[in-house]
Amino acid sequence: MTKQNWRAFFILYIFFLYFSGITHLLLQVTDATIFVGLRQAIYMSFLWMIPVLLFPNKTKEITGAVGLMLWASSLVSLGYFCIYQQEFSQSVIFIIFESNLAESSEFIAQYFKWWMLPILIGHTIISYLLWRQVKPVTFPLKNAVFISLFILTFLFGAPLFKSLIVKKAPWNQVVYIIEKHMQPAQPWQLIIGYVHYREQLATMEAMLEKNKSLPPVKNLKDKHGELNSTMVLVIGESTNRQHMSLYGYNRPTTPQLDAMKNELSVFQHAVSSRPSTIESLEQILTFADQNNPDLFLTKPTLMNIMKQAGYKTYWITNQQTITKRNTMLTNFSKQMDVQYYMNNSSAQNSREYDENVLEPLQKSLDDNAPKKFIVVHLLGTHMKYKYRYPDKFAKFDSAEGTKKGLSQDKIDIINTYDNAILYNDYVVSSIKKMIEAKQERSFMAYLSDHGEDVYDTPPHDFLGRNEGNPSLAMYATPLIMWASPAWKEKSAINLNGHLDAPYSLSNFIHTWFDVAGLSFDDLDINKSLVNSSFKQSPVLIGDPRGSAGLKTLAQ
Repeated sequence: MTKQNWRAFFILYIFFLYFSGITHLLLQVTDATIFVGLRQAIYMSFLWMIPVLLFPNKTKEITGAVGLMLWASSLVSLGYFCIYQQEFSQSVIFIIFESNLAESSEFIAQYFKWWMLPILIGHTIISYLLWRQVKPVTFPLKNAVFISLFILTFLFGAPLFKSLIVKKAPWNQVVYIIEKHMQPAQPWQLIIGYVHYREQLATMEAMLEKNKSLPPVKNLKDKHGELNSTMVLVIGESTNRQHMSLYGYNRPTTPQLDAMKNELSVFQHAVSSRPSTIESLEQILTFADQNNPDLFLTKPTLMNIMKQAGYKTYWITNQQTITKRNTMLTNFSKQMDVQYYMNNSSAQNSREYDENVLEPLQKSLDDNAPKKFIVVHLLGTHMKYKYRYPDKFAKFDSAEGTKKGLSQDKIDIINTYDNAILYNDYVVSSIKKMIEAKQERSFMAYLSDHGEDVYDTPPHDFLGRNEGNPSLAMYATPLIMWASPAWKEKSAINLNGHLDAPYSLSNFIHTWFDVAGLSFDDLDINKSLVNSSFKQSPVLIGDPRGSAGLKTLAQ
């Protein structure tokens, strides 16, 4: 195995890596996402070395055919980066197939710039020049076989051992894990992305068909049926109210909401029932609760009932669209009349800022439908916090206002979380101002799906959420309501009657419809925070299907 052979090996590897690596390198240079994608592209590019090692006399033909395939798929990824500065993902595939030809043409006309063509031509020229440099690697056959087996073991041995042997995962889960490892590299980004899209689409369509078969609520009545109404529900993410100055936090993290505090109803003790998005929203947006966690499968959702009541409905989200984890969210969104999917990133830890939702929100508010129901789903303050806000919101950068005795690493993380809260304050207050500017009969509620423990709980050594070892910080969510003067004028509801009551967001659906002036057989006004008949009930947390049972959360 001569130096010449190893040089040829290196050039071949760089050729294969180039197609996957160029976009991932640009993503890293622009700090658009985390390192995982580039790392996996570096690893998986070794896979293409196997055929040229085993068949060195066919090196030019193999690299030509494989290179052409990699070049074609890399054009898609590079072109998408040029437009959005983000990674291509299966969410993009979902949007493509959801759009018609006219929408796609408008998209190209709006975003395609003249300088993109030279970039794509340059990419093609570099690909060709690299191909011209490739030469056969003439290792002895036994050495070529050994290196090939080593590559396969290196790429797939660890995930197979961990999944099959250690975790004893079912085979379909093992395959999914391997696919996720391969997906950042070309051409798997397109191929596996499309396969996953089809799988999640089938799951979502099955959910939608089941939802369509659910009977409507009985005896639905609207006290304000003759009045125009705009109702906006803003759903945050991983936002712990204990880090909001609106709730008494010692750092000024919510200056804009603070300034309008007298206009808001700020509920002091709202908590989520689960510390994870899907499980929490399955209860917030449906009749499911901790004692009846599967009612979302057998009873209409909040979205269904608003449509039944005659509202035109809109779902605006800055969350990822159709991933294995987010299929339920996409199912909820497809229960609405209009959808705006603003985040097509492959990784959750990417720079997709929540101000993305403001433009489609304005379009929705400007719709002349007499009754409008708009859900705005934010990325909020989800990990990694530094990706949640633009640089101009990086206000907190010292230990001032943090707990004594924390390490610098912990202080840095708390600072990024508080900066994310500061940006979230800008977004939520902007939404309120946009609704208010319409000067219509309007109502807005803002809540978060769950909280986040950012070294808040003694001994201040835990970051994130753990249902098995719960803390208040993991469940402590904001719950804020605002009503326009026109809304208050025609409503007998007292938004400020129970501001200090402990309240589980699993009962939120009853509060929402009480505010809306809707009544029907399944509505329980005893669970409505804005009703004089409200009765406080235990705030239950924990996995209702788990063996550990439910617990009462102390506040």
